[in-house]
Amino acid sequence: MLTACNSSNSDSGANDEIAGADLGATKASATPSPSVTDSARRPKVTLPSDVTNSFESWNTSDATENAVLADTSRRINALDYAITQNNTEESILSFYYKEEALVSASQWVKEFVDAKKSMTGETRFFKPTADVYDKGRATLTYCSFEGKAYVKDVETGEIERTPVSAKSYILYVTRLEQSDTGVWQTATLSSERGNHRCTS
Repeated sequence: MLTACNSSNSDSGANDEIAGADLGATKASATPSPSVTDSARRPKVTLPSDVTNSFESWNTSDATENAVLADTSRRINALDYAITQNNTEESILSFYYKEEALVSASQWVKEFVDAKKSMTGETRFFKPTADVYDKGRATLTYCSFEGKAYVKDVETGEIERTPVSAKSYILYVTRLEQSDTGVWQTATLSSERGNHRCTS
């Protein structure tokens, strides 16, 4: 079943809620900016006006952790962009994903394309915890609330609304590696619906 969430290696499917960006064009908290010089020429992406991601408390006092958070928000927006463009070959995915996570993200987009579905609504991301445990390596866990994000039929525009429940809250666990150009790419990603950390 398709859902509106940013899923990779998760128990989510493709037909209820979807998570969804000038990459910083979220309508709540702005995407944090890395303090390092952006030599990677990060692509700018604008999500459709009916798709919004908000990032709450998406910053820390540590510059490297902030860079991890910034590229994660861009990665989230990149996936939603590929879904809304219905494009399985969207090159922006390989900019922010790698290895196992890239395979899963590409497959997730393909599920939407094959089902002739897109996404609409708002997704809230919150409770981020970043840990830069080695040079160029980090983990990041965070929550999302996807009770206001939905699957939309591409041809008819019909929105598949689902009731809010504990499963509208999702815990994400990710591992990132920094590329040669300084981009924090997500290498692995798992998710769990209804995790108490996100519902409490």
